[in-house]
Amino acid sequence: MADIPLTTGQSSQGGEGTRFIGITLYDQLIRWDLSRSDVLAKLVPGLALSWSVDEATHKVWTLKLRPGVKFHDGSDFNADAVVWTFDKLLNRKAPQFDQSQAAQISQYIANFDTYRAIDPMTVEITTKVPDATFPYMLAGINIGSSPARYKELGGDWSKIAFKPSGTGPWMLDKLVPRERAEMVRNPNYWDPARVPKSDRMILFAMPDPNTRVAALLSGQVDWVEAPPPDTIPRLKSAGMQIITNVYPHVWPYIPNLGPASVFHDIRVRKAANLAIDRVGLSEFLGGTAMPAQGAIDPKHPWFGKPNFKIEYNPEEAKRLMKEAGYGPDKPAKIRIAVSTSGSGQMQPLPMNEFIQENLKEVGFDVELVVMEWEELRSHRRASADEPANKGIDALNNSVAYWDPYSGLIGVADSQLRPPRGYNWGGYNDPEADRLARAAAVEFDPAKQDKLLGQLHSRIVDQAMWIWVVHDLNPRALSPRVKGFVQAQSWFQDLTPVYVE
Repeated sequence: MADIPLTTGQSSQGGEGTRFIGITLYDQLIRWDLSRSDVLAKLVPGLALSWSVDEATHKVWTLKLRPGVKFHDGSDFNADAVVWTFDKLLNRKAPQFDQSQAAQISQYIANFDTYRAIDPMTVEITTKVPDATFPYMLAGINIGSSPARYKELGGDWSKIAFKPSGTGPWMLDKLVPRERAEMVRNPNYWDPARVPKSDRMILFAMPDPNTRVAALLSGQVDWVEAPPPDTIPRLKSAGMQIITNVYPHVWPYIPNLGPASVFHDIRVRKAANLAIDRVGLSEFLGGTAMPAQGAIDPKHPWFGKPNFKIEYNPEEAKRLMKEAGYGPDKPAKIRIAVSTSGSGQMQPLPMNEFIQENLKEVGFDVELVVMEWEELRSHRRASADEPANKGIDALNNSVAYWDPYSGLIGVADSQLRPPRGYNWGGYNDPEADRLARAAAVEFDPAKQDKLLGQLHSRIVDQAMWIWVVHDLNPRALSPRVKGFVQAQSWFQDLTPVYVE
């Protein structure tokens, strides 16, 4: 990352910002269990001990809160603090409303209708429509910074950024924008098992991958994210730990599907999918990626049974391009917005250059529009047909499928354009709409899994996106680093980590 994520409550910089700031300084009502490496991370109680939805409407959720929790400033966590946080994100008339935080989690709060404190330790939330994925949405909302800290610092979020107050296992001690954040252990954390094993954790912003590797080899840091594949042999020979694991991630191109775009034609989308040498790319990445056969890992219950086989078949890609009216003398000109780094983006520049050559061979003329990660995310938060995205034919934006909404429903439903959902390109298919909407209101997990498998099959057969690889989430750790368990998640628990 080029900057330290927002520290005021709702972190910026995507899932990586959540990993290093969101779930370190703050807690969520419902959180992810990141304690195991052998199974997908699951939702467990956080600041809410329990949650339930009424059977009549499936719209009214009741959350029983955890007693005895304190914010870092010593003030009490209670239902009023939860409502205060929701007002900060949803109520433009509230003095604490902060647009910069609200923008970061617009999809998570889009279905909120009303909310209130029933008693000091009970909160009721009513959604606009029934939503079986709502617990996942709550897992994306950080509670805080506290009302007491807001009052203490005169309601100035720019000051609170340097002295926030969450309930999380770490407390911010020092912030140097674009450089580093220093955190210290919260010795009074409500979960004794997750009181950090380290006294202090220092996060450095280093967008350049080679700079990160040099910092690790020189002993400046003990841990780096996403080391370049060509440095892994050297890191191993120096005794560094190279840790990988599967997790719910896909690295795709999200095309503009509007009538003026070349990607409006399904033949062009299929050709782009067939043009990419995913095995070669995975080898180029030193085995830190796995070829994608769609948005979902084939071993996942949501994969389904797609008919369109995503593979490397340049001859079929050329045939489809010719049928669509393109060829060597008339290439399909496209501009793709890519980032220099970022959460889940892996090694975006060399990967995009590799694929640029693949696409050129079958009849595409690709221009890479390079920008900083948070700038790319701002383009993602606006639909493809909005002025901000004029001239952009596709985004290269990594995507999570840790929940049904983020991974499938929110990208496939034609009504879920940004900021409410993730359907950036304007995909519009009646059958996908039917399946997405049925899955969204199916509260039986087995039945929902079946619908999601059918939905995934449909969007693959329609070549909704161009899917490339699944990241294996590589990171390099000093041999002195102990206690880390790499969860099958975009997020990781840093509380058990210590330096020997």
